[in-house]
Amino acid sequence: MSTATEVGTATELKVPKRRNIELALLLFAIATGAFAYANVDLTLNGTLPLNFWPQVGAFAALLVAAHVAIRILAPYADPYLLPAVAMLNMIGLAMIHRLDLADRARAEANGTRMPSATADAQFTWLVLAVALFVVTLLVVRDHRRLQRYTYTAMLVGVLLLLLPLVPGIGTNINGATLWIRLGPFTFQPSELSKILLTIFFAGYLVLKRESLAVVRKKVLGLGIPRGRDLGPIIVAWFIALGVLAFEKDLGTALMFFGLFVVMLYVATGRRSWLVIGALLLAVGGVLGYLAFAHVRLRVEIWLDTWSYAQDQSYQLAQGLFGLASGGLLGSGLGEGFPQFVPFAKSDFIADALGEEIGLTGLAAVLMLYAIIVQRSLRTAVAVRDPFGTLLAVGLATVLALQVFVVVGGVTRLIPLTGLTTPFLAAGGSALLANWIMIALVLRVSDRARRPQQPTVPVSGATAPAVDV
Repeated sequence: MSTATEVGTATELKVPKRRNIELALLLFAIATGAFAYANVDLTLNGTLPLNFWPQVGAFAALLVAAHVAIRILAPYADPYLLPAVAMLNMIGLAMIHRLDLADRARAEANGTRMPSATADAQFTWLVLAVALFVVTLLVVRDHRRLQRYTYTAMLVGVLLLLLPLVPGIGTNINGATLWIRLGPFTFQPSELSKILLTIFFAGYLVLKRESLAVVRKKVLGLGIPRGRDLGPIIVAWFIALGVLAFEKDLGTALMFFGLFVVMLYVATGRRSWLVIGALLLAVGGVLGYLAFAHVRLRVEIWLDTWSYAQDQSYQLAQGLFGLASGGLLGSGLGEGFPQFVPFAKSDFIADALGEEIGLTGLAAVLMLYAIIVQRSLRTAVAVRDPFGTLLAVGLATVLALQVFVVVGGVTRLIPLTGLTTPFLAAGGSALLANWIMIALVLRVSDRARRPQQPTVPVSGATAPAVDV
């Protein structure tokens, strides 16, 4: 047993090093955000605000508290996820603050009422998000227990998805029925439903993956599933079309269907599911274009942005002008005119950032997202149980699809949709959901990296502990 004990001790020694890496990267993220925040005020006002250091201290204390929670509750978790998320949050807050200052300057020039600071509200949501992050790590001590709630997660997830359609509480904002209104507050239930439906997909596919992988015949080298096994993907397709029809949300429909197809492929390893999913997506896209006016409008604006009616393509055109004026290196924080881009704090924050930090800076921001997705997929490969693998893959896919759909839309790569840029854009419900997602990935990562207990050796053999 001595060798196993020595190996296990050596593995334990890696934990402080891992956490020190995380803390160093986290402090770098805080310093980067503080620099961006200071640069905005120095450029626009020539001085730092009086509450600059208290605000930076509050940001730092909040993020360090999240680090301490990970150190205590998930000591083996991936050390790169929290710093990447923190840097995205800090950059987003700095950009929202910069747009707040532009709004105040416009109000002063026009003699109108001073608008409230969106950055302050966003920081309040960030405090709640980090609190829920810690609560998730406290409550979910083992991700495998979530598999017990597979069908409960489905039921609650679908109900949340349909909740905005309930008369009296559902509200339509910018043409989409995605929000519920409770007094002065609005909330987007689909942000929580994406987590619950990911849990459902993971649990369901663990139970059914063998039958879904059965192949009766091959066509052009692709294994075609049995007809009765096509039911789940057809149901997911109809749900996506229902979201598209009743809630007028192209982005959420695309995200949920894409999530199911990717998880189905990972669970079965059959390329035929990707082909079937792509065909259903193409058919759904054509049906959506022919049947729904809002889908047809988005596609036509995407195909012909510049000659379309100015009031309908104005948002996309202004965003593209902003990106073009930013060029390779950008105009500099506080030096551009991102306030001329509609919804610059929410849907078009990528364009607003691209104008002031340029293509280079925007590529660095996208690289942060790539790091989060890559580390989540690495966790999926390392974890030892199939449910954990599918859960981590699903959460990584949700994040990747959100970034692709929203950034692709505002850069005219694909038709424009209404998803929120994770961690960057203003929006409380999205911020809460995304921090919960990161907590779940860290929980899976902690289990994946935790050393196995040494087994009792047989006939004098030694069984070393393993660190994945």
